[in-house]
Amino acid sequence: MSKDPAFLFYPGDWLGGTMGMSFEQKGCYLELLMMQFNHGKFTESEVKQVLSVCFDYAWPTLKRKFETDGTYFWNGRMQEEIEKRQSFIESRRLSGLTPKKYKAHAKRKHKRTEDRNKNRINIRFEDFWNVYDKKRGDKTKLEIKWRLLSDKEREDIMTYIPKYKQSTPDKAFRKDPQTFLNNHSWNDEIIIPNRITAESTITHAELLRRFNNGETDVWEKYEQAGKINGKAIWKLKTNININQSI
Repeated sequence: MSKDPAFLFYPGDWLGGTMGMSFEQKGCYLELLMMQFNHGKFTESEVKQVLSVCFDYAWPTLKRKFETDGTYFWNGRMQEEIEKRQSFIESRRLSGLTPKKYKAHAKRKHKRTEDRNKNRINIRFEDFWNVYDKKRGDKTKLEIKWRLLSDKEREDIMTYIPKYKQSTPDKAFRKDPQTFLNNHSWNDEIIIPNRITAESTITHAELLRRFNNGETDVWEKYEQAGKINGKAIWKLKTNININQSI
């Protein structure tokens, strides 16, 4: 089916929805709606390209008119009108088919739906790529590997990544995406190392004060942990696990 060259426009809704906008902002808004109609969802970089010198002035106001998944933007009402128009045209076309042709059409449509569902994945590769935040390796090959994973594996990975990043805040020590996926690293145990902070330690003077106040086992509870700001500090003889605040 060829692309529909038109969509329904409601002047009353337009006037109500753009009330308070300047003429320039209304013009920019219309340009973005036309871009969505012709090309589908768009990124903020594409908005900058279309609005050009008007971007800084118009986009902060227009942005609230569009939904987003964090990467792409689209106007919900425009999407509804496009889908309603497509359904109307399709129904008019089907009304002229003979029963035999209609049955053949329904079979082809079912096959297309199956094919789309087969290729659809629950979590986009771009979401993994951005959240993992170590953009190294052949992105095309990595995306193919990502699509070959099961839905559950992709969900497990996205659940694992925040904890993994917490355990390796310096991305230089984080595994490359290819190694992470090849080794199924999301199944590995996460170990967050002990961190020496002022809040989790006490000074030698404080140890002496506690001992003199009758806490005679204080020397057994604490161990030397180094220095902070040039002062020797002591920490409790205990490990920090992943569920504790660090």
